[in-house]
Amino acid sequence: MEEKKFDIKSLIGFTLIFGILMWMMYSNQPTKEELAEKAKKEQAEKEAKTPKSVASTAPNVQSTDSTAKVSPEALAKLGAFAYAGTLPSAKDSTTLLANNLLSLKIANKGGYISEATILNQEQFKKGSGKAVQIIKDNNANFNLTLTTKEGKVINTKDLYFEPKFTKEGKNQVLTMQLKTGENQFLEYRYVMKENDHMLEFSIRTQGLENVLNTSKTPSLEWGLKAYRNEKSVTYENRYTELIYEFEGGKDDYLSNVSDKEDTADEVSYVAFKQHFYTSVLLTNTPFKTAELKSDNLVDDDKKDTIFTKNFTAKMPLEFKNGALNYDMNMYYGPTDYKTLSAYDKNLDEIVSLGWGIFGWINMFVFIPLFGLLSGFMPYGIAIIIFTIIIKIAMSPITYKSFLSQAKMKVLKPEIAELGEKFKDNPMKKQQETMALYSKAGVNPMAGCIPALIQLPFMYASFQFFPSAFDLRQKSFLWADDLSSYDSIYKLPFNIPFYGDHVSLFPILAAIAIFFYMKMTTGDQAMQAPQQEGMPDMGKIMKIMIYVSPIMMLIFFNNYGSGLSLYNFISNLITIGIMLVIKNYVVDEKKIHAQIQVNKTKPKTESKFQKKMREIMEQQEAQKALNQKKK
Repeated sequence: MEEKKFDIKSLIGFTLIFGILMWMMYSNQPTKEELAEKAKKEQAEKEAKTPKSVASTAPNVQSTDSTAKVSPEALAKLGAFAYAGTLPSAKDSTTLLANNLLSLKIANKGGYISEATILNQEQFKKGSGKAVQIIKDNNANFNLTLTTKEGKVINTKDLYFEPKFTKEGKNQVLTMQLKTGENQFLEYRYVMKENDHMLEFSIRTQGLENVLNTSKTPSLEWGLKAYRNEKSVTYENRYTELIYEFEGGKDDYLSNVSDKEDTADEVSYVAFKQHFYTSVLLTNTPFKTAELKSDNLVDDDKKDTIFTKNFTAKMPLEFKNGALNYDMNMYYGPTDYKTLSAYDKNLDEIVSLGWGIFGWINMFVFIPLFGLLSGFMPYGIAIIIFTIIIKIAMSPITYKSFLSQAKMKVLKPEIAELGEKFKDNPMKKQQETMALYSKAGVNPMAGCIPALIQLPFMYASFQFFPSAFDLRQKSFLWADDLSSYDSIYKLPFNIPFYGDHVSLFPILAAIAIFFYMKMTTGDQAMQAPQQEGMPDMGKIMKIMIYVSPIMMLIFFNNYGSGLSLYNFISNLITIGIMLVIKNYVVDEKKIHAQIQVNKTKPKTESKFQKKMREIMEQQEAQKALNQKKK
């Protein structure tokens, strides 16, 4: 057999053939563009195999990687917003913002505040160990309703935001982004400052012009189911209400005693007031309209003891150049006049100080004076000193009132004589009585005018003390909370309108007002002559001497003890001042002598007296004419 030899030519040939094959394989390798085109074709083929109901609603999501993670159901329901569910932040967690006044937890789901705690404040009573929490256990709602290009309605409360916490100096900044892509999102931005209950808050969108239907108006819905925080749910509910500012500075409120709805234009803030604590949403760009609603949840204060009212506010937002951009503020803190007025945003209107002159008295007299006194002494003592100062300042008016009563008392025998003389002619009796008053220089209305002057101060106190946040959980004597009732005995039953407890300060105030009315109203009743055709005011006043203390006793039993203390001290001081005036200032003999002198002096009728005389003369002439016709 012939032995094969190594053939160099064959080797060279095979090498050339292998090299040519390798070159051909390399030269025929697809480019990057060809590979991308192939991927698109494969994706198109995959989508063609997808059921039509899903394929027809599939959105144009920016990232193919994220799209692969989204279920067809999520894509069909949420469109581009399904992207948010693929991120690591798509979980039920919260981010904490806190300073020395306020603690907030912002949830990933919905991007809104899920818990708001007022620090260093206790629920119900001092020492309860329960913090005042405005928001907890899903009692709040903050939702923005959006519409996509495909017509899908998106509720942000159901979707997951991506949190990012940073610091800007001493400010804590939290951005919550609801993403449709890496750089496309809806953003809530919270900024918390040191020592402040007010947050900076903004709503804006970026890159959503091709995702959202900007012809559909987004709707912002804010709601709160208000927790009870005070000892008396009835008393707290009385001052729990929805307040809003509209049309460039006007303010109004929904009824605090019944269910109420209203619509307002150009709304700049909405406040959910819970007596001593308030949640406020403010906007630099007023909401075009706002639908406001308040539902009373306390029908039976023995059963309905967890919540007071349910508040909702619905406001439309407006796109500008295809985007949302609203700068706002949020407030969670005390309903305190000094705190709210410091923001210079008309928030002091949230505090119920009364309208007109009553509010002015509170703003310019009561609040500054009480603030000064309570700054360096216990609050109970401050109320007493405050009352003394107010009553001393009003003592000249009290003097005028008592002087008028003394003059009427001196003239009483002469008035009785005229009554007997003209008992068959009431008109003549009235004329002669008015003439006597004129000659003596006595104005029968003078005793009423000082009382009318004091009325605004009395009404102002009814607004001031229930609104005084500083009195909350401040104790004095047996009262553990001057902002609530001072119970000394718990009744085994409930008395309608009175309650199931006995408060002591209202009892003391009722006793004081009884003796005060005995000294004033009783004397006036005896001195005032009965007018023809008019009810017997003497009898009415005698009844009021007993009715007024009873009404005070019932009405104030569930009121704040600070107000009852004020009324008790006020009436006590007034009684003391009147006793001093009666025994040491006013001399009835001198008054009688002066009246006799006045009678001898020529008297010029005032326009009022002249008019009254002419009316009486006309009435008498008409009466005489009618008698002749008969």
